[in-house]
Amino acid sequence: MKGIILAGGNGSRLFPLTKSFSKHFLPVFDKPMIYYPLSTLMLCNIREILIICTQRDLSLFKTLLGDGSKLGLHFEYAIQNEPKGIADAFIIGEEFIGTDDVCLVLGDNIFFGQNFTGYLNKAKKRLEDEKGAYIFGYYMKEAGSYGVLCFDKNGKIEDIEEKPELPKSNYVVPGIYFFDNEVCKIAKKLTPSSRGEIEIVDLQKQYLKDGRLNVELFGRGLAWFDTGTFDGLLEASNFISTLQKRQGFFVGCIEEIAFRNGWISKQQLLECAATLNSSYGEYLEFLCGEKNL
Repeated sequence: MKGIILAGGNGSRLFPLTKSFSKHFLPVFDKPMIYYPLSTLMLCNIREILIICTQRDLSLFKTLLGDGSKLGLHFEYAIQNEPKGIADAFIIGEEFIGTDDVCLVLGDNIFFGQNFTGYLNKAKKRLEDEKGAYIFGYYMKEAGSYGVLCFDKNGKIEDIEEKPELPKSNYVVPGIYFFDNEVCKIAKKLTPSSRGEIEIVDLQKQYLKDGRLNVELFGRGLAWFDTGTFDGLLEASNFISTLQKRQGFFVGCIEEIAFRNGWISKQQLLECAATLNSSYGEYLEFLCGEKNL
C-alpha cells in the first residue's frame, strides 16, 4: 500500500501566519504540523509516501524531510499549484500509486488514541482482502462543518452530506481515507463541484453507490484535530503539550516510530538526536536507553 499526504493549498484560514509559507510547517507544540499525518501513515507500516504541495513550498518540504531514507522510508513529491479538491490527489498521484492500494491523509489532521493503530491496521487488512474503500466516522457535537454520515434505521450508511445546515447525524468523516486501486480511474470521471473542485465526498458516494464503501466509527477515546484553523491549532498544541508532559512519551515522533518498527537502528537514532539541540533530541536519546525496547 502507498501513502499520500495532501499538503497543498494556501492555508487562507490561517492568514497572516501562512501568507509566506505552508501551514504544514507551523508548530503543533514541538513539531511541524506535517510530522503528525506522516506519523499516521508510518503507524500502519506504509513506507512509500507521496507528499503533494505547492511549487512555492517544495524546497522547504525537501529541506525538512528529504527523500525519507533517514527514516527508512521513500518520499516522492508532486505539485498542486491551485486547490482542486481533495480527490484531485488521486489524479496527481496516479503514477505514484501504480497498481497499489492507497491511504490518503490530510496534512492538517492529527489523530491520537490508544486503539488508533488498531483502527488503521484493520482498515488496511480489510482493504487488502475485500478492496473497495474504507473511511471512518468521528462523533462531533457540531457536525455541520464537515462531511456528515447519514444512516438508515438499521444503522447502515446510506449517504454522506457535505457541510449540511441540518446534519442527520453527529458522525463526520475525518481526513484519512483508504481506497483500492480503482480510485484513480473513478476520480478522473468525477464532475467538479460548483466551486470547481473534485470533491472527496463525491468519490466516497460513488463507492457507496457501488456497494463498496466500508465505514468504521471511532470510539470515544480517540482524539482528532483539524489544525487548519487558529482554534484547532491551539487546541491540538495544548493537548499534545499536556499529554507529553504528563506521560513523558512524545506524540507524532517520526524517528521513534521508524526505530520501533525496525526501519532504523539505534545508532541511526542517536545520529538523529545529535543534530537536535532541543528537548526533542533529548527524547530521542532517552529512547536509545529505554530498558523495555
